[in-house]
Amino acid sequence: MFITIQRLQFQYKNTKEPTIKDFTLDIKRGEIVSILGNSGSGKSTILRLIAGLEIPKSGSISINGKMIVDNNTFTPPEKRKVGMVFQDYALFPHMTVENNINFGLRSMTRKEKQLRIEEMLSLVNMTEYKKRYPYELSGGQQQRVALARALAPAPSLLIFDEPFSNLDANLKVKIRCELRNILKDTGITSIFVTHDLDDANVIADQIVYIDNGMVDRIVSPDSN
Repeated sequence: MFITIQRLQFQYKNTKEPTIKDFTLDIKRGEIVSILGNSGSGKSTILRLIAGLEIPKSGSISINGKMIVDNNTFTPPEKRKVGMVFQDYALFPHMTVENNINFGLRSMTRKEKQLRIEEMLSLVNMTEYKKRYPYELSGGQQQRVALARALAPAPSLLIFDEPFSNLDANLKVKIRCELRNILKDTGITSIFVTHDLDDANVIADQIVYIDNGMVDRIVSPDSN
């Protein structure tokens, strides 16, 4: 398996109950997995644990055969090769589209960076907007830029936390189909957190239902 999560446990300070309880999940390379659950079920905490923003009490996570966290190992977030697309996109308002994409690129020559930026702009169909600032873009366009920025450093894994929550219903229908196509074109393994079953059915190859910090069941889209 490309991603293996084994018996993950986590509890926030000043809480009586663990948020994550014995969470186990395997994900194949190139697969899009949606974690579906109600508010407070622990789905966003799973993403934070994978990204390295929280440290589990016990359990392990490996990506592409490399252990990134267990009882003896902790790989810092910047070395995990995990790209994140946040709920509010987190674009830098003072940077143009191309500079936002460029921000995460390291260890490249100027020419290599420019080629990668152009490649990402083309992938998300934003080439003609590269000199614009985030406030000049629609919500859907901002999301595409956030996706391009996350993809630019070629992460091993891409994670999304409720990325459609700020979009109106009509735009959401269009964007989520575009997102699945882009992810499949790039072949990148992805985890997508949502509370919306329609989003999960359109985006995911597998849907993981989480309840009270544990995997409740795993199903294929439209087989719910």
